[in-house]
Amino acid sequence: MLLGVKMMNVSLIKLTKEYYDQVSEMIDEWKLDQEINHTNHSPWAIFKNDYHDFDYYLEHLEVKEAKDGKVPDSVFYLLDNDRNILLGAVNIRHYLNDYLLKYAGHIGDGIRPSERGKGYATEMIRLALLECKNLGIKSVLMVCDKSNIASAKTIIKNSGVLENEFMDDKGNIQQRYWINIE
Repeated sequence: MLLGVKMMNVSLIKLTKEYYDQVSEMIDEWKLDQEINHTNHSPWAIFKNDYHDFDYYLEHLEVKEAKDGKVPDSVFYLLDNDRNILLGAVNIRHYLNDYLLKYAGHIGDGIRPSERGKGYATEMIRLALLECKNLGIKSVLMVCDKSNIASAKTIIKNSGVLENEFMDDKGNIQQRYWINIE
């Protein structure tokens, strides 16, 4: 530990069958928190299918080709290598369609409730930006609800620059940040 800074031994991984127990524990925790505290569950990609049918879950985790308004994406999980637990997940859209350009951006991310506030989101976004660079994305758009101060801070810590704010269909103010990764 350097001057009170916790060194993180984390990595982004692709989900495989060997992580069934870890993903089920994480998602169950997240869903319980959502029921109790009415928090959102982001990224939606990890919640859109039931993990109990794990083969189906793995097969349908990522969008492989553009259709029905969806673009190809990649889903990564943040693994704490020391504790062998999943801390969160990130969904990277390979390019933006009109909807993503306005409302969602390239990256959707989230940290499981028990691990929030520990700096993992900032590190996960940093690692996700490296994946974006590998995909050839030069400027990454991230969108968050203005009331989600923690998300805004993690975006800003990763060089996010606020472009604008807008009101969504539900009356919430959304913020659009760009991160240049050239």
